Amino acid sequence: MTPHEPGRTIGPGRHVAYVLPVFNEADNVAVFHAALTDATAARPDLTFEFVYVDDGSTDGSLDELLGLRQADPRVTVLSMSRNVGHQVAVTAGLDASTEADAVIVMDTDLQDPPRVSLEMLRIWERGVDVVYAQRRTRRDSTFKRATAYAFYWLLDRLASIEIPRNVGDFRLMDRRVVAEVVRYREHDRFLRGIVAHVGFTQEALLFDRDARHAGTTGYPLRKMLAFASSGILGFSTVPLRMITRLGYLISFASVLGAAYVVGVRLFAPETTVPGWAFLGVAMFLLSGLQLIMMGVIGSYVGRVYVEAQQRPLYSLALAARGRTAGAAPLPVAIRTAQQA
Repeated sequence: MTPHEPGRTIGPGRHVAYVLPVFNEADNVAVFHAALTDATAARPDLTFEFVYVDDGSTDGSLDELLGLRQADPRVTVLSMSRNVGHQVAVTAGLDASTEADAVIVMDTDLQDPPRVSLEMLRIWERGVDVVYAQRRTRRDSTFKRATAYAFYWLLDRLASIEIPRNVGDFRLMDRRVVAEVVRYREHDRFLRGIVAHVGFTQEALLFDRDARHAGTTGYPLRKMLAFASSGILGFSTVPLRMITRLGYLISFASVLGAAYVVGVRLFAPETTVPGWAFLGVAMFLLSGLQLIMMGVIGSYVGRVYVEAQQRPLYSLALAARGRTAGAAPLPVAIRTAQQA
């Protein structure tokens, strides 16, 4: 981390963009937008844009978002051509917000309180480049809290960079940080790791996470495991090194076993006992270990294969942006997708 800047000169009209991924949140978006506009009304000196990214919702969320846009010209709506996942949806919003002076990423289920984003703005105005919301308390199930703890514990020990604990994607980023983050185009994305990797001045803001307003989480166990895998494989090669160490350990144990067998044959042949059961168990154990090792290696090779294809991260089915003061036009990549 670098020392804090003495502070930013924040003049009237500075543009702040909220990137808001949405997946099947039809019951939440109207309530969330009302809470967000109420919170941001306390900062009339700033120009706000609300970039909602619909990630292939199937419950009418897109219609709700387009209704918000009719009522509030500050609303931008991006609609993915299919469900691409939370991390890619956030990336699409960041791609559309590179001209903003600051970008705030948050979910629309009201677990991330909009009022906390105003405190992020005050910290940003002091010269901090990244302000990440760190959960002091969270209203989740015991299973969710336990798995989150296990994930961060494992990530602390495997990742090659320091990734803060109990931190999601709720954060503020200065425009120069956003410019660096959007350069990272890997498909298996772990944005909180990417933001930590780019560096700059970063500071935690403790907050109490609320319960969901309505609906169900977009991260069931299967997606949570895939997300954890992206975080570990994307920022650590420790699993590969562990395979090598395990191979050395098994080889050493095999040498000891062979020495024991030779010793018994030479010095106490009468005590020799046929060990077919032991050999069978050992064979299956080693076979299982080999398959696990191949799976770990295959996960890394698969990531290389996906990146080598160089396919685009996403395609847009719709991009609607108002002509509000301070709102930048859509980037070339977004405009091209809209015209297509």
